[in-house]
Amino acid sequence: MFDKFYNLSGLPFLLTPDTRFFFGSSGHSRAIAHLIYGLSQQEGFIVITGEVGAGKTTLTEQLCSQLDRNTYVIARVVTTQVSGDDLLRLAMANFGLGDTPGTEKSTLLRRFEHMVRDQRRQGRRCLLVIDEVQNLSLAAMEELRMLSNITVDGKASVQTVLLGQPQFRPILASQDWEQLRQRVLASYHLGPLTEDETRGYIEHRLRTVDWQHDPLWQDAAFTAVHRHTGGIPRRINTLCSRVLLFAALEEAHAVSGAMVDATAEELNRDLGSGLPPAAVQPPAESDDLQRRIESLERHTARQEKVFRRVLDLLEAQAMGAV
Repeated sequence: MFDKFYNLSGLPFLLTPDTRFFFGSSGHSRAIAHLIYGLSQQEGFIVITGEVGAGKTTLTEQLCSQLDRNTYVIARVVTTQVSGDDLLRLAMANFGLGDTPGTEKSTLLRRFEHMVRDQRRQGRRCLLVIDEVQNLSLAAMEELRMLSNITVDGKASVQTVLLGQPQFRPILASQDWEQLRQRVLASYHLGPLTEDETRGYIEHRLRTVDWQHDPLWQDAAFTAVHRHTGGIPRRINTLCSRVLLFAALEEAHAVSGAMVDATAEELNRDLGSGLPPAAVQPPAESDDLQRRIESLERHTARQEKVFRRVLDLLEAQAMGAV
């Protein structure tokens, strides 16, 4: 493999989220700040959206790796195409609660309430992370909202981080989701990397596996990677991994723009759809829905003004604040 050929200590562009490779782009740093702000409120929902492969899961893995486990107990749910009852059971199972088939919901909720009370007595807060929330039904989201209604000594029992693709934003803006939307305390849309950030991202991942500038990446190569991937981290990983394989097979010690172009074309043939830039979501067909989306966007903009006032402090004290 190319890692042996270039004397790397590991594979730099694996698709599996790994906090060792976390790259604090401007967007990712701001998303972390929003997460920290949301956690400081100790209630409600935090929403992070972004294109497929934008780094949402890696972002939350990075945050969770820094949280004090004497302060937080964390549960993650990554399977979201389930019914409301099944989502509730998955969430409770990931908090370590057993579930006997056929157990009534009221019994499950009592077990959950007892669990959060026990965690509170031990000084810990419950954090639930739900991925791919755009696939959730309204009934499933109602189960999450119901959990957020449970209080212990007047305090919310659990906070929830919702991770989703861009299409979750108009879903959240719809009238049916009004009750949940009112409980969103912080939200952020994670965009793609800029061309300069794409270069920094590639070099960061290479340095993490002891890259000694072999192969040497030419300026045109970084530009070509950004052009073919649209700055989406997972697409960058896919392309760069194949580029290094291509270079190693050619026994090359420099990566050129032409080499990246050729590899991207090869991926297009192999994968069919290739590596197109991130698709722009079509506008909502309903004028009423569009107005609600615009209203939500205005609300988010007002939130941004508040966040900016504390952002510098949050970013400077991010590690300590967590």
